[in-house]
Amino acid sequence: MADLRVGLIGLGMMGRHHARVIREVEGLELVAVADAYGDPHGVAGKLPVCASVDELIAEGIDMAVCAVPTGLHEKVGLALAGAGVHTLVEKPIADTVEAGQRLVDAFESAGLIGAVGHIERFNPALQSLRARIEAGDLGEVYQIATRRQGPFPARIADVGVVKDLGTHDIDLTSWLAQSPFTSVSARTSTRSGRPHEDMVTASGQLANGVITSHLVNWLSPMKERLTVVTGEKGAFVADTLTADLTFYENGTFTTEWEAVSNFRGVSEGNITRLALTKREPLRVEHEAFRDAVLGLSNNTVTMREGLNTLRVAEAMLDSARRGVVRDL
Repeated sequence: MADLRVGLIGLGMMGRHHARVIREVEGLELVAVADAYGDPHGVAGKLPVCASVDELIAEGIDMAVCAVPTGLHEKVGLALAGAGVHTLVEKPIADTVEAGQRLVDAFESAGLIGAVGHIERFNPALQSLRARIEAGDLGEVYQIATRRQGPFPARIADVGVVKDLGTHDIDLTSWLAQSPFTSVSARTSTRSGRPHEDMVTASGQLANGVITSHLVNWLSPMKERLTVVTGEKGAFVADTLTADLTFYENGTFTTEWEAVSNFRGVSEGNITRLALTKREPLRVEHEAFRDAVLGLSNNTVTMREGLNTLRVAEAMLDSARRGVVRDL
């Protein structure tokens, strides 16, 4: 079978990584790239740099990766859908729910694979964590807490931290628990002088009763990407920067040293750092998208799922603006 012909539009920080991985994945051939501002990272190689999505489409592509700024996702995505091109759009799906809905409608009505690049789902620590939750290793899940913070990325200018970073946590939380959000409450602040929020703290509840908390900002000097899932048998801690997964088991031995038990509870169990096969999440994401286009499997993050994540993000922003709990 001939390789799928792939086009890439958007050659910025994420675009350069997409270009590298597309070239590495079996069954894919990068045949065209596009960016109205040129190729700052030199990823095109011998390929010409198209100036628009129309020029990219004219190169005869089977599938595309859209890594342009969020505000352009709708325009580029609709053009690709209209041309019959399967498309992976970087997260979030769009800058507004209305734009996201139009993308969902366009790809679904055309019978095309439309996916959103919520890459955390393909992190080995979180993939292992979800499998272990499904296997009952944690028993009933009580809470999912995430921390995602670090310095401001100069590449982001058209959305705030909720839609850019926070959508990672919204998506992975719902995916791990296999349950949608039913309510959220959030507070945001803008400390950097930019027009969009750069810090958020949010709490939520899922349909299955799991409660959630999320700390996200662009104002921290250290980079942190942690997900903690607490349940009846203990807690899992996933660090998606290092793809490490650690299990803190509920205790089976009584702690008789009163000074210690005052701080640690009445018992403590084993702590196990789990051995995982660590593959690059972006590569796994591209393999999943390739297989979906070929009809072999469908493990992508669908555009409809991406739209639901964006709805929760907008509810968080509305909650922060109005100081209310938002039901979903």
